[in-house]
Amino acid sequence: MQFTYFGHACFLVEVNGKKLLFDPFITPNELAKDIVVADIEADYILLSHGHVDHTADAVSLAMSTGAKVICNWEVAEWLGTKDVKNTHPMNTGGKWDFGDFSVKCVVAQHSSGLPDGSYGGNPMGFIVYSPEGNFYYSGDTALTMDMQLIPRWADLQFSIMPIGDNFTMGIEDTIEAAKWVKTNKVIGVHFDTFGFIKIDHAGAKKAFSDAGQELILPAIGETITL
Repeated sequence: MQFTYFGHACFLVEVNGKKLLFDPFITPNELAKDIVVADIEADYILLSHGHVDHTADAVSLAMSTGAKVICNWEVAEWLGTKDVKNTHPMNTGGKWDFGDFSVKCVVAQHSSGLPDGSYGGNPMGFIVYSPEGNFYYSGDTALTMDMQLIPRWADLQFSIMPIGDNFTMGIEDTIEAAKWVKTNKVIGVHFDTFGFIKIDHAGAKKAFSDAGQELILPAIGETITL
């Protein structure tokens, strides 16, 4: 699988021939100023919740790419008001086979208001299953006991989790979360974008290493093979 990081909690995973773009927040992110949004291709867009730092470019990219948007019911309804019709609404606990991959929606402990202030439904995380391997994106979340269920549903190749603290899990809680979901390879997201979530990169990597885990912090625009 190929993983490309676009900053904050936005990334693209190429899996089984399909391009899955998650939580597009690029245009307002000064750290991602060198990313050309118009050049991004996607077959699917997955939105973990409604906050603007996860949906800012969702409408424009859904329109330009024609991607199917996977999200909760309330976010799908909001997208419909923006003329985005190619959506697949889901909710926590649900699973769907999209042909080249499957998605299970899992619990995330967070909030989820939409950019216009309307109700954004429940936040979610995703388990993505494919012939190339499975991975877990927690979405924005606190450490929650529900994570202990993840290994019952999937053997993970890697996980993608927030590490910036303040609004989500920080380093210590994410290390514990990785233990609970039984993966030693963590791609960190949701850090450095704002003053509240700046991290010490070297210190974070050492903390994970001391716990027997690998923390990957790709540069914005970087593509890695997993």
